[in-house]
Amino acid sequence: MTVAAAYAQLGAAQKGRGRGAPAYSLYVNRPVGRVIAAGAYAVGLTPNQVTAVSAGLTFTGIVLLATVPPSLLLGVVVWLLLAAGYAWDSADGQVARLRGGGSLAGEWLDHVVDAAKLVSLHVAVAVGALRFFDAPVAWILVPLGFTIVATVAFFGMILNDLLRARAGVAQAAEAGGSSPLRSILGLPVDYGVWCLSFVLWGAPPVFVVVYSMLALTALAHLVAALPVWFRRMKHLG
Repeated sequence: MTVAAAYAQLGAAQKGRGRGAPAYSLYVNRPVGRVIAAGAYAVGLTPNQVTAVSAGLTFTGIVLLATVPPSLLLGVVVWLLLAAGYAWDSADGQVARLRGGGSLAGEWLDHVVDAAKLVSLHVAVAVGALRFFDAPVAWILVPLGFTIVATVAFFGMILNDLLRARAGVAQAAEAGGSSPLRSILGLPVDYGVWCLSFVLWGAPPVFVVVYSMLALTALAHLVAALPVWFRRMKHLG
């Protein structure tokens, strides 16, 4: 199958738009992932191989954060690596759909890589800040706290899907539609925006402020979401 044919086939088999899916993920990352998926499928890559490429790109960027002194160039390189890794992460599921469906092992691998990158990214910020920033040592609590927030949010969303499936609730019915306003409001908690913030890595005072604001927004979002998720689980029994 050609790239164009694979791309057209994906267009007829896209996932539904989740309720309030953040704008970057919805309007940038998923379409870019679709192009990557079409190309990957055309050259014969498996979903797990696509996941491996995503992991390689992402963790290269993460290692650079923790080991290389900050600069404007480094910030751009890290952003591009993380953003590319995110796009390839979107592509693995789309390749699976082109191949007729993914496997449980592939889904497991995808989630494990996602969990590892979420933890590693914020830990790398803490390590890089300790090594290279003039920020107060106490500021290291921000990326460490961000690690906890991101991990709990990720696990909560995965568990929501798992328990809904166990209860026999269709994902599409639960997800509903997406509105542009909700998508825009979700930008501060979008992983793609977190990646973009690293273009400021070479200007530590600015990065510290922006990253701290993203961390606080993620915390507020999680605090608001947890009771809602709990009530939904109670309703399911």
